[in-house]
Amino acid sequence: MPEVIFNGPAGRIEGRFQPAKGRNAPIAMILHPHPQFGGTMNNQVIYRLFYMFKDRGFAVLRFNFRGVGRSQGQFDHGAGELSDAASALDWVQTIHPDAKSCWVAGFSFGAWIGMQLLMRRPEIEGFISIAPPANLHDFSFLAPCPSSGLIIHGDVDKVAPQKDVQTLVDKLKMQKGIVIDQKIIEGANHFFENKVDELIDDCAAYLDKRLAMAEA
Repeated sequence: MPEVIFNGPAGRIEGRFQPAKGRNAPIAMILHPHPQFGGTMNNQVIYRLFYMFKDRGFAVLRFNFRGVGRSQGQFDHGAGELSDAASALDWVQTIHPDAKSCWVAGFSFGAWIGMQLLMRRPEIEGFISIAPPANLHDFSFLAPCPSSGLIIHGDVDKVAPQKDVQTLVDKLKMQKGIVIDQKIIEGANHFFENKVDELIDDCAAYLDKRLAMAEA
């Protein structure tokens, strides 16, 4: 899993990249939780998602947003972090120009950034949004949401309460042309303490289902 440094809008961005064996293998981008609350690309959930996609033949990138780890710049309340994510996707696409598709997976703050990236990049055909903070950020930009995906969260999450996430899911499910899967993990808080295995298993099952549908 090579360490990589590439140029972003605020300077260098530090990441970990796993190239794919196949030329037209799909790309996956993994976006970490809030930088001001300890979120980094080495978060356990981000790390496990990275390997989940790698094990399925994806070219996978996880990286630190500006001001985190060795990434240059400073926290920009989402606008700059969205630019970082777009630059990161550009960088992966220069290495895998023949990628047949792209997925984005984000956790908490990273889920919010990932959903915004989805609106700007039509090549993103699937998403996994973990504990999206629908109470803290406006998700009304998802009108319409261009891709099908999974929204997964815990029922005892005090940071992104279930009722707010449910409102987001219900709005998205009313949209035509996409399918939103939802999974609620019983007993899981925002950080999925003692529930990370279950979280990753559920994400993997969803990804496998989508990949099988694409093959069919």
